[in-house]
Amino acid sequence: MAKRQTITSKEQGAGSREQGGQSKSALRDLPVGMDLLDRPLLNKSTAFTEEERKKFGLHGLLPPQVESLDEQVVRAYEAYSRKDDDLERHIYLRALQDTNEVLFYRLLLDHIEEMTPIVYTPVVGLGCQQFSHIYRRPRGLFISYPLRNSIPALLRNRPNPEIDVIVVTDGERILGIGDQGAGGLGIPIGKLSLYTLIGGIRPERTLPIVLDVGTNNSERIKDPEYLGWRHERVTGQAYFDFVDQFVTAVKQEFPTTCLQWEDFATPHARPILERYRDQLLTFNDDIQSTAAVALGAILGAVKVAGKSLKDQQIVFLGAGSAGIGVADFLRAAMRDDGLSDKEARSHFWVVDKDGLLHSERKDLSPEQSVYAQPQEHVSGWPATANGHIGLADVIGKIEATILIGLSSVGGAFSEAIVREMARKAPRPIIFPLSNPTARSEANAEDLIHWTDGRALVASGSPFAPVSYNGRRIPITQCNNIYIFPATGLGVVASGARRVTDTMILTAARALAENSPALHDASAPLLPALTDLRKVAVQIATAIGLEAQKAGVAPKMTEEKLREQVKAMQWTPAYTALK
Repeated sequence: MAKRQTITSKEQGAGSREQGGQSKSALRDLPVGMDLLDRPLLNKSTAFTEEERKKFGLHGLLPPQVESLDEQVVRAYEAYSRKDDDLERHIYLRALQDTNEVLFYRLLLDHIEEMTPIVYTPVVGLGCQQFSHIYRRPRGLFISYPLRNSIPALLRNRPNPEIDVIVVTDGERILGIGDQGAGGLGIPIGKLSLYTLIGGIRPERTLPIVLDVGTNNSERIKDPEYLGWRHERVTGQAYFDFVDQFVTAVKQEFPTTCLQWEDFATPHARPILERYRDQLLTFNDDIQSTAAVALGAILGAVKVAGKSLKDQQIVFLGAGSAGIGVADFLRAAMRDDGLSDKEARSHFWVVDKDGLLHSERKDLSPEQSVYAQPQEHVSGWPATANGHIGLADVIGKIEATILIGLSSVGGAFSEAIVREMARKAPRPIIFPLSNPTARSEANAEDLIHWTDGRALVASGSPFAPVSYNGRRIPITQCNNIYIFPATGLGVVASGARRVTDTMILTAARALAENSPALHDASAPLLPALTDLRKVAVQIATAIGLEAQKAGVAPKMTEEKLREQVKAMQWTPAYTALK
């Protein structure tokens, strides 16, 4: 066997962090021949020039035709289009990412509206369910409970030394489909693809991680192909001790890296965030990003409806970490509009599986209790046989103007409920935010028809535009993609040391300022995906400025910060290897 060769960065000239193709870490030692073709961020495939083919021993390994990136995108899209279903398309794109990352991101950028649902929600949910069956090549890190005493060593096994953003999950609450164990790694992989696609975080400076603490999903355990640790989930203090070991190792290995928590179950999500938010640069996507994007869309919707936020009566279906997180941000925005905290709380009606949250319920967490309506306000209301006040009862008794679903209960917004709401609200704002699509509280087309075309709708899953009375009504996908990539870009570019709630609230307001509906009432509530890289720069700059105000980032002028944000935003393009 021929001896493998490499060319050092000194011999070829080191790349910079801002280059379109490769960074210093990727170019430290350039391989040759098949080793070069096996490096996803270095591989150009048929786009290697004649000079590069000669220098790096590629003649004979590639067809003689030298192509441009544009020509490669045409061929890649043709191959993508031949796939028969969404999972096959997901597999194809993941394989391309593992082969040629520049081409992968350029293809996504050119077809962002079509392909984002394939690499992210809703198809990534199916990818997580089938993770062990479609697994091809390593990406990210598996940190399994049996190896809990070796976490620092596992982190040092990462493929690239310099990391800007980590997304970590324990796989317990994946989207609306629940416990997927080690297969939950598909979510951090998908999220980080969007950090790069939208935020411009360099792909090699991202790291997806799954904390494999077992699974209680019997289908996964019984599956002979399941690749995770075959054990019931670790719980209680042992679980939190394991998370603490992980965070301790992260603080040592990545003292300035942004750590995003993703798809942790409600009993764990907020306690983890509260424990570590002041110890490192970290945030929870489900609690904070979901809240910010929902707030951004709602701020646009209430302006279209011709009222202020403090005039709204807001009903939630779902009182988990995401639902309460959205409520917290809406309440903060109401306080900014002049309401006291007590006044703001009176505008919220939160319903979970056991009915309306009220002061006589003894099963509420501290964060849920904030939204418990006083018992005297609901005494004598209709209730079920077990005393629960359900969603229909609440809608029947109050003049709700906003209805938000984060329950993962498909179809929970029934025709009767929606029509009753629309009877009392001229422009009902209805956001079925659960995903994937099967878990959405309502179908967008039904909502438009049940409200005679008056509803302002945003959904968690993608829905096609709805035709109604000769109008084409676009449905905004109220997706975290609008917030978390820009947050990553903002904290990295500004040098922030912490992520504060005010920074996320600022991101929501910056997003709302970019609502197309502010200029055209028939337009979507949130920007088009094709505009998101540009919008991300505005949001990231606003986040960086707020970080400075909060004293968690070094001071610089707004102009310099904006320039730094733009310079940090990586664009998929090949660079010459010399």
